[in-house]
Amino acid sequence: MKSGRDHVKAVLFDLGGTLVKIDNSEVPHVMKRMLEDCGVNRSLEDVSKAWVKSEEGLNFRDMTRLLDEFWVQRNLRILHNLRVDSETEKLARFMATHWWDYSRVTLYPDAKTMLPQLKGKGLKTGLITNGLQSDTSGVLPQVGLQDFFDVVVVVDTLRRMKPDAEVFNYALEKLRTAPSEAVFVGDEMETDYKGAQKCGLPVFLVDRGGKVQDKSVNRLSSLEDLFERAL
Repeated sequence: MKSGRDHVKAVLFDLGGTLVKIDNSEVPHVMKRMLEDCGVNRSLEDVSKAWVKSEEGLNFRDMTRLLDEFWVQRNLRILHNLRVDSETEKLARFMATHWWDYSRVTLYPDAKTMLPQLKGKGLKTGLITNGLQSDTSGVLPQVGLQDFFDVVVVVDTLRRMKPDAEVFNYALEKLRTAPSEAVFVGDEMETDYKGAQKCGLPVFLVDRGGKVQDKSVNRLSSLEDLFERAL
């Protein structure tokens, strides 16, 4: 009889916080540099406050309806908070279009080590992210993963977001893989872990900081632990 490991044909991942480091503290710095290049000079403190204030009443699920326009509207809020009143529409679109020209991301060390090993095992790979196509097009080349995944599911794909079951099922269909033949790895309990569970996917929560105390959660302190736990 084959073990559960023998049945695993595909590994699906979340992106930000799972494979790629996300540091929100850098956002105001990036925004300040962009604004300065466009002739708008504001203090880092003012930019930080404007960014935080722009989140009041913001619903990120609106991204499914607005797509890239979501970031334009978000930037307009920030510019309004900064009292920028000249060419705001043009500036907001520049910020949305060129964000990844200014912002840099890196792979987590454990992701850099384990991802090539998946291909070595002949496993299919997929990415399911609540980011837009424009975001993944900016991020994946920075970390050398632009041609790595067999399927990439973004908000634009179905105009859906995790934890909606459709996004997980779509990835499995594209890979021609049953839920029992795949595993999903993410870092968010509600969107990643519970969303994948509802689809019958075996799921692991990456918890590098050891913050999760719930013993019932399939937790990974490192992505490399996946080889011992599931592969």
